[in-house]
Amino acid sequence: MKLLRRKEGPSLDSRLAALLEAAELAEGRLPADVVSDARAVAERAGTRRSLSVDHTVAALAGATGSGKSSLFNALAGDELAAVGVTRPTTSTAQAALWDGTGAGPLLDWLEIPRRHTPQAAVEPAAPAGSVAPAGSVAPAGSVAPAGSAVPAPPGRATPVADADFSGLILLDLPDHDSIRLAHRLEVDRLVELVDLLVWVLDPQKYADAAVHERYLRPLSGHREVMVVVLNQIDRLPPHAVDRCLGDLRRLLDDDGLTGVPILGVSARTGAGLADLRELLAKRVAERRSWSARLSADVSAAADRLADPSPGSGTPGGAVAGGSGTPGGALAGLGTPLTDALSEAAGVPLVVAAVSKGHRHRAVVATGWPVTKWVRRFRPDPLRRLRIGASSAVKPADREIVGRTSVPAASAVQKAQVETALRDVGEAAASDLAGVWAAAVRQAARSRAGDLADAVDRAVATTSLGATRRPRWWRAVGVLQWLVFAVMVAGGLWLGALFGMDYLRLPQPPLPTVGVVPWPTVLLGGGALAGVAIALLSRLAAWAGGHRRARRVAKALRAAIAQVGADYVLDPVEGELARHARFTEAITRARA
Repeated sequence: MKLLRRKEGPSLDSRLAALLEAAELAEGRLPADVVSDARAVAERAGTRRSLSVDHTVAALAGATGSGKSSLFNALAGDELAAVGVTRPTTSTAQAALWDGTGAGPLLDWLEIPRRHTPQAAVEPAAPAGSVAPAGSVAPAGSVAPAGSAVPAPPGRATPVADADFSGLILLDLPDHDSIRLAHRLEVDRLVELVDLLVWVLDPQKYADAAVHERYLRPLSGHREVMVVVLNQIDRLPPHAVDRCLGDLRRLLDDDGLTGVPILGVSARTGAGLADLRELLAKRVAERRSWSARLSADVSAAADRLADPSPGSGTPGGAVAGGSGTPGGALAGLGTPLTDALSEAAGVPLVVAAVSKGHRHRAVVATGWPVTKWVRRFRPDPLRRLRIGASSAVKPADREIVGRTSVPAASAVQKAQVETALRDVGEAAASDLAGVWAAAVRQAARSRAGDLADAVDRAVATTSLGATRRPRWWRAVGVLQWLVFAVMVAGGLWLGALFGMDYLRLPQPPLPTVGVVPWPTVLLGGGALAGVAIALLSRLAAWAGGHRRARRVAKALRAAIAQVGADYVLDPVEGELARHARFTEAITRARA
């Protein structure tokens, strides 16, 4: 198969790939019918390219009484179609083939069962004045060599010398305004499939809103594959023909069809048929109407993806605004979100508990053994929040089960989180419009229901190291017990001396420090040393508690910021990146 490229821009293959990519990215964001239509265009284009690209399918479409069938017969040079005046006579589309070799699969795809080979395409020219027999109907997929024109039957205009229609498949469609629904549906189906559209209008109904609003205006992007014919000009005086053609040009310009060829013809007298034949022959010879039609279809589908709601008043529709680059849209939004989540998670309460818990455990570990047992009756502030674990297990190896006992967020704190989420969505969607802005705002809240548990787990996991015991606690604890042992030894010594004196036993020699006996020194010195060590340890624990609280606060903020990124910012960035890829794909499909 030949790969046709336009003069500039990407190939049709790359534009189709871009359209499919845009449709996939738009899934779930744009209306389902818009996305399915884009996919149908890509599928239809793929099918058409796989069929005969050496044939051009041109369709004569028009209203009841516009003379489509008469024009079909005049172009074919045979009476192939029945002609009616006031009621539809064409119930199903039929085809006339010139050099139909290989056209069978294409006509099968178009679902055209009635296929004719005009006599002008199979017989040599008849002698002047002779009458050609009626054209025969060829079986589906039949092949006939090109021939020359024959004189028309009596009562019809003599056909113009046959142009080179080799490769032309001319269709006669039912009336688009038929009273029968099946006829209208058949027209709608084939209008989407054919390569070249020849709209046949008549002087009475050329301004009919049905054809302009239903077909011509929506197909304004298909100007390259459209021809408009004003038939039955023989019914008008010459000056009226020019006026009608001028008015028709004005209407087509209003429909966005500037530059579409307009031809005035008469199927009955043959006026203008030579120009129409020449135009058709030129389009057929170029062998690019099929690619121009597919290109226009891709552009139209891309336009509808870009703006799925025409007339909504939103310029640019789904691709309006900026490119949605995540870095610029979300800059500075993480801090307010982290602040709100930290407040709702009770981080200030946890940080205060870390400082108090550190002092509590320091007193238990380094306090004076005579009084520190009283501290054990006080609850550990961290354990009361169900935070912290034995230091024997590394925090990374510990699995958090259940929630902490941090008080639930208040109504004010929940409102602050909601406001932060809304601010993220609004700021990220500020450069977007329509459905993509709504998708970005929804992405900011897509995991809002899981935020509370995720933040609670982050608090519990990050705070695991808050109960780790410094090494100096153990050394001070050992020292306290040694001092306590000295104090007890002094007390026992004094007790022994008191007992011996009570029993009137002889007193042993008593060593002294100056004038103070050693037992008294041991008892009093041990007590004073123990209290002094406890006070100094408490002062060190107070400073250590503040340092640990600052470290935990920093770690908690980082952990909660990561939760905010995972559950809020990342989905928003993903949606913005999706929109950026969608916009790029639409741009490539439109190119």
